[in-house]
Amino acid sequence: MHANETPLSFVDAALLSEAASGVIAMAHFAGSRHWVPATSGNFSVRMDERFAALTATGADKARLTESEVIAAEILGPKHPRASAEAPLHLARYASTPAIGAIAHIHSLPATLLSRRHEKAGFLRLEGWELLKAFSGITTHATSIDVPIVPNDQDTDRLAALVETRMASAGSVPGYLIAGHGLYVWGARAKDAIRHMEAFDFLLTAQMHEENAR
Repeated sequence: MHANETPLSFVDAALLSEAASGVIAMAHFAGSRHWVPATSGNFSVRMDERFAALTATGADKARLTESEVIAAEILGPKHPRASAEAPLHLARYASTPAIGAIAHIHSLPATLLSRRHEKAGFLRLEGWELLKAFSGITTHATSIDVPIVPNDQDTDRLAALVETRMASAGSVPGYLIAGHGLYVWGARAKDAIRHMEAFDFLLTAQMHEENAR
C-alpha cells in the first residue's frame, strides 16, 4: 500500500488483495466493452462491514492494477486517493448490507437514455427476456423502473439523493445519472459483471425500440 493509504494495522492485507481482484475483474470487463472511456467509471468491492476496496482517482480502469485499488472506510473520512464519486459507492454499502460489489460505467445507451427520460425520473424496462439476468427475477413478464437522478458535481449531496430514491425503488439493481452513466451492483463482483452486461443489452434494445417508433 502507499504511505497515504489506510494503515495495514486496520486493514487485512489478504482481504484487500482478494477484494482488489474483484475490482480489477469488473474494471477490465468494462474496459473490454469500451464502457469506461478516458479513465471514467469506478468500481468497488465490500471487504467487510467497515471497509470497501475502490478504484483510486485517475486510474485507467481498462488497465487497472492492484496498486490503483485503495481501502476506504464506509463511514469514515474521505481517503486522500478516493475518486470524487466514492461517496456514491460508500453510501450504497452503508444503506444496503447485501451489496457486495458496485460498478459505475459510461456506456452510450445508458448515457443517452438517462437524458431522454430524465424528466420522468425513471426508465421502465418491460417484457424483455434478459430481465431474468437480474437476481430475483424469474420471468420476462415483468417490468422494472430504473431510477434516474439529475447529475450533480457535489457527490455527497448526489449520494444522499440516490439513497432517498433507492429507498422506494424496490430491488432494482441499478440507477442512472442523467447525462452521466449507470451504477449497478450485486452480491459479488461476478453478479455486478452480469448486471452490467444485462443492463447494457437491455438499454441498447430499449434505445433501438424507442428510436424505431
